Amino acid sequence: MSEEAGLFVCDADMLLDGGRGVRFPVQVYGQAATGFVVRFDGKPFAYLNRCAHVPIELDWKEGEFFESSGLYLMCATHGAVYEPESGRCAGGPCRGGRLLPIAVVERDGKIFWQPDQQIQAPM
Repeated sequence: MSEEAGLFVCDADMLLDGGRGVRFPVQVYGQAATGFVVRFDGKPFAYLNRCAHVPIELDWKEGEFFESSGLYLMCATHGAVYEPESGRCAGGPCRGGRLLPIAVVERDGKIFWQPDQQIQAPM
């Protein structure tokens, strides 16, 4: 599949509301990194896997991005919490920050992400 149509991440049924997310490789400004996609309120949302407070990965165990209530994404290191539908900081040391969004679409039972100027497909 071409980058214009999106890059495959996973089957859509792998994502449950407020449940485990799926990580995928990306490049940010030429550096290897990871993105992740989760489902919240029935929709997929994807972000660069990097805390707005300090640039480290969020998940405390691979794919575990939500805090215990399943309502917020949480940085395992700092406890910063983010709204899953916007990536906006909702509490903790990330005041005023937000996660870097990655365009994502659910189509034909699959999840795809779309590269942009900042976040590219890995080499």
